[in-house]
Amino acid sequence: MFYLIGLGLFDINDMSIKALNALKEVDVIYAEFFTSKLIGSTLEAIEDKIGSKIHILNRSEVEEDSPFILEAKNKDVALITGGDPLIATTHSDFLVQCARKGIDYRVIHGSSILSSAPAISGLQGYKFGKVTTIPFPDHNFFPKSPYMAIKENMDMELHTLVLLDIQAHKDRYMSINQGLEYLMKVKDTLPEEEQVINEDTLAVGIARVGSDEGIVKAGKISELIDYDFGSPLHCIVIPSKLHIVEAEYLVYVAGADKSILEKC
Repeated sequence: MFYLIGLGLFDINDMSIKALNALKEVDVIYAEFFTSKLIGSTLEAIEDKIGSKIHILNRSEVEEDSPFILEAKNKDVALITGGDPLIATTHSDFLVQCARKGIDYRVIHGSSILSSAPAISGLQGYKFGKVTTIPFPDHNFFPKSPYMAIKENMDMELHTLVLLDIQAHKDRYMSINQGLEYLMKVKDTLPEEEQVINEDTLAVGIARVGSDEGIVKAGKISELIDYDFGSPLHCIVIPSKLHIVEAEYLVYVAGADKSILEKC
């Protein structure tokens, strides 16, 4: 049997009882933490909670080789990751491989940033459009697609959840500040008619969802770009047209200026 298991948002206390029970029974446990990571707990803490050794996989072992799939023909094998395991398309391919090879599989879901961040932002979930991710720029790599995804959503009066790059193998996590700076740099390369967001645009910075030290801070991009959101993981929400209930939440819970109430 192959078990695909999500550990939840922040630390080992987010792990479901179903996940914990399964991990205590399997023969071998693998983990990949480059698509999502349980940032609030160490590997040792997770191993202590489960009572078993965890084998960390590198990117090529997950995306190219997948040796753990064949191992599941004769053993109970688990692959764990942060968040919900089927949010990353890489993981859905594991189920396809199992089905083709006649290997039984079971999915144990975990809480996901895709539902938790929109919820804690105070914005209505059904008014979110396409999710986008801002990558770390590199030599000859500075895609405008995150900004254009926000534009497409705003054209339809939809909010945007903006995820931020994770390079866990390098201990590198994009901050809200870096993400906003990226968007403003893209803005400066676009013709004026395509500049749908700028320094005066309302945004919501969200840090460490699921932890006791989480932050939800709303304000103009110019205000948030230098704000100290603390340690990772971070994400951003760019609101579109607000309902009065959404605006009140952003003001009284997330600290936005009361002037946004006048626009509803």
